[in-house]
Amino acid sequence: MTKSELAAKMQENEAWVEGKKVKIDYGDQGVIMMDGAARTVTEEDGDADTTIKVAWEDWEAMAAGQLDGMTAFMTGKLKVEGDMSNAMQLQGVLAKLRG
Repeated sequence: MTKSELAAKMQENEAWVEGKKVKIDYGDQGVIMMDGAARTVTEEDGDADTTIKVAWEDWEAMAAGQLDGMTAFMTGKLKVEGDMSNAMQLQGVLAKLRG
């Protein structure tokens, strides 16, 4: 799945944290902005309540259920800037993509 396909699937499945802006920063692969206030998912960069930094490969492993989010965080594969509680809700977002 490409990042654009992921953004479209997230939009279709309403995969965002309600009322919050959460950005997933894939480094040189770009970003996905989940805007729970506007109820949109885009590939546009901007300010967010929480920024999650993760390599695209690690994100794919998490989305597939092969890498636990907490394990990724504890091993430094996933970094969180801003409101940690929004990042904790990300498991629910991932579940929407699998379901």
